[in-house]
Amino acid sequence: MAFSWKLYGDGKTPPLGEAVAPDERLSWPRTVGIGAQHVVAMFGATFVFPLIMGLDANLAIMMSGIATIVFLLIVKGRVPSYLGTSAAFVGGVAAIRANGGGSSDVVGAILVAGVALALVGVLIHFAGLGVINKVLPPAVTGAVVMLIGFNLAPVAAGIYWPQDQWVALATMAFVIVASLALRGFIARISILLGLVFGYLLSVLLDVTAGDITSPDGTGEISTRERINFDSVGEADWFGLPQFTFPTFSLNFSLLVLPAVIALVAENVGHVKAVAEMTKRDLDPVMGRAVFADGVGTVLATSVGGSPTTTYAENIGVMAATRVYSTAAYYVAAVVAILLGLIPKFGALISIVPGGVLGGITVVLYGMIGLLGAKIWKENRVDFANPINLVPLAAGIIIGIGNVTLTITDDFSLQGIALGSIVAVVAWHVARALAPADMKAALLREGSVPESGSSLGHHGGPAGGYADERGGSDPSSVDEVGRAGIDTRPGMDTRAGVDTTKGTRDR
Repeated sequence: MAFSWKLYGDGKTPPLGEAVAPDERLSWPRTVGIGAQHVVAMFGATFVFPLIMGLDANLAIMMSGIATIVFLLIVKGRVPSYLGTSAAFVGGVAAIRANGGGSSDVVGAILVAGVALALVGVLIHFAGLGVINKVLPPAVTGAVVMLIGFNLAPVAAGIYWPQDQWVALATMAFVIVASLALRGFIARISILLGLVFGYLLSVLLDVTAGDITSPDGTGEISTRERINFDSVGEADWFGLPQFTFPTFSLNFSLLVLPAVIALVAENVGHVKAVAEMTKRDLDPVMGRAVFADGVGTVLATSVGGSPTTTYAENIGVMAATRVYSTAAYYVAAVVAILLGLIPKFGALISIVPGGVLGGITVVLYGMIGLLGAKIWKENRVDFANPINLVPLAAGIIIGIGNVTLTITDDFSLQGIALGSIVAVVAWHVARALAPADMKAALLREGSVPESGSSLGHHGGPAGGYADERGGSDPSSVDEVGRAGIDTRPGMDTRAGVDTTKGTRDR
């Protein structure tokens, strides 16, 4: 039964060395408490990325809860996970808006990517993960993740940071210090803590220093309050979020499709991490998990919500509590849905100052890019080999530099889309043309994983690349803003996996 759990022991916290399985639960009061922790863990990134993409943060939170429930049902409760907002689409969305697209174009393009992700899940389910690994080896996956992150640098530097440079600097410094100085669960939510810090600092400066004169979100110089609470006062306490229905364009869809590469890597890594933590073989359900994430993205964007992905921060909560019960995730999902039905809460989120986002995004975007380097490091990618060096160098510069290839008057490729295509296609062409010794070198370094190994991973049980937020995220771009980096000895920075014992967190 999807909603039936065995009571673990006496319903209290499991003793040291033991854990609560996905089909078990603690007492309901304790389960609700764990569910509340999951809400806090996912919260920061789940509303930050919609704000950055120009989407309704309240709707994103509500749809994340619905998507999580759908995910748990599709995987039949075998993969405890929360689906929050994905960061992988931020660069593509920025490109869509730069080309005149509106929110309906954005969600339409992401919906198409969600369908593509679901189809990849079907392929993995029936053909096995080896097929995907051959098309997207770690060398290529790392390059795509890197260019997705670094392509966003002009957004942070040119749009958010100038709105209030001193608040941005203070917020950035707070996040860095918090991620290093704090420990455990608190460190994993350093991004959320940084948002709260910057928010309160902006309120304080409005009271003590008065209005600020600087570029606003449109680039126009204006004198204004850092935070204006008028919209909060006007918002209702209860009601539905504002829905936006998708429109579709081939050009816009191509701008976000490269994010699917990052999401496949992220999902596979997370499932591997959960399998290691729960000591269960989840390879048979791998395709279902990727398919479920795609379905979640389709559902969310069909009404104007944000793309979804599994969250390493929540894997971190499981690592810390040793409670893998899906009951806690259902609780978290219900709480998120209820929050989405409070417009006043959404209004409070939507007025986060641009300077605060500036301080957050310089960290998050850089983390996304460096995840690509982490993939390379974990898989021992050899850049002395021209097969890796030459095509990937070209793809990365095209992506970061936003190079445009005009094909017709109405159709062009640029930035992330063009860079990803070059990285993937040119790498395979280079490999086909290379002499035998260079091809053999790929196998020795791990750039061409054997059939069945996890995407973006070579060697360890968890797979993938480090989560920017500080948990164990094997290959996850989207976990980027959702937690702080855990730098404790023995902790895998990808998802909170304790590499000395085998648990992990993002």
